[in-house]
Amino acid sequence: MADTAAARAADAGRVLVVGGGLAGTEAAWQIARRAIPVTLMEMRPTRSTPAHRSDRLAELVCSNSLRGDDPASAAGLLKREMEELGSLTMRVARATAVPAGAALAVDRESFAGAMTAAIVGHPLIRVVREEVEILPPGPAVLATGPLTSAGLHRALEGFLGEGALSFYDALAPILAAESLDMGRLFRASRRGHGGEDYLNAALDQTQYEAFVDRLLAAERVAYRNFEIRDMRFFEGCLPIEVMAERGRDTLRFGPMKPVGLIDPASGRRPWAVVQLRQDDLAAEHWNMVGFQTKLKQAQQEQVFRTIPGLEQGRFVRFGSVHRNTFLNAPLHLDALLRLKLRRDLWVAGQLSGVEGYVESAAAGLMVGLNVAAELSGGAPTPAPPETALGGLVRHLTARSPERFEPSKISWGLIHCPPGLCSVRQRRQRRLLQGELALRRVREWCESLRLPPVA
Repeated sequence: MADTAAARAADAGRVLVVGGGLAGTEAAWQIARRAIPVTLMEMRPTRSTPAHRSDRLAELVCSNSLRGDDPASAAGLLKREMEELGSLTMRVARATAVPAGAALAVDRESFAGAMTAAIVGHPLIRVVREEVEILPPGPAVLATGPLTSAGLHRALEGFLGEGALSFYDALAPILAAESLDMGRLFRASRRGHGGEDYLNAALDQTQYEAFVDRLLAAERVAYRNFEIRDMRFFEGCLPIEVMAERGRDTLRFGPMKPVGLIDPASGRRPWAVVQLRQDDLAAEHWNMVGFQTKLKQAQQEQVFRTIPGLEQGRFVRFGSVHRNTFLNAPLHLDALLRLKLRRDLWVAGQLSGVEGYVESAAAGLMVGLNVAAELSGGAPTPAPPETALGGLVRHLTARSPERFEPSKISWGLIHCPPGLCSVRQRRQRRLLQGELALRRVREWCESLRLPPVA
């Protein structure tokens, strides 16, 4: 138990950051680069999780994609705002990027290695490998993510007076490149966005129908009793078999949609397509896009090997489902992402109720800057609503508590001033909004009155 370690951090005058994922590492980095010492506590490898495979910081446990990178997209704007503010996550992501069409994807091994090296190598960051099972003394940042340990989960539950919400997230399988039949796959991105960055397996109607039948009949990992009572999948990351249960055409209008793709073997658009995205710089591993699943491992081999080109597929990682935890943010967090009942305790990342790698890191960045501002006599304040960062704050504070669930960034969360909303051409309007957002981000950073970067 890390109660004494948390107390030691407080006695040393350090900011305590609990959790070494994307949010925790970004928060620690932003605080430390303003000359404020930090203790970063990470329970791995002392206690691991169902999703992690290593003890490295900022390990990506699901996809290796950080989503769209187009500046006219909300995700692309969020990335640029973070880069404007000196994000460690974005700097490392650019340095370890792999081809992914219009998206930004990274070599997950290189990414986690570089993030770990940066944090461990910072002279003002001390990394302690212990589990925290209490609400620590402040100032502190909770960034334990969706796989928060049982002890800390209980502590939050007891303090807030109600249970933290939960849902179920799922991981997609990864296959070895040398096991794929490249003669049956073709390279292309939907509508040509990104050239030939994806491998595609084309299915005709008969093959698709047979695949859906096998998927629906396949045996799944049994839920435990508490999971059955509490089962609620996040709509943005549904297991593929759950999608199939919603209708026979759901998959081909979802992750298997063939829109914008032409099979060179037939010269026509396929009935359905399975896409594989490069998962590492060496292109040795390929992720089955959208194929997160709770099928038993043997069933995954049997069902997914019926996909053309994957008949001899060797699974580097099987798909799985794990339980995630997050707070009902509108009830419990203020606009600076502090607990309303304890203003010396900030919450960042997926634990706060954002969803996605970049969004988690962005929440850590905002918290880190505001912690640094408060401790250095500055003026902590929420990110402006015209920015993607401010859009995340709006999601966490303005949603109805009764209908709250994790969300990625979207244009619907970003305030559009009347003058810009009147621009009819959507891409032009989004680009203008992006220009405004970057100005507002710079102004916001100046208003925090932060000390110079160390």
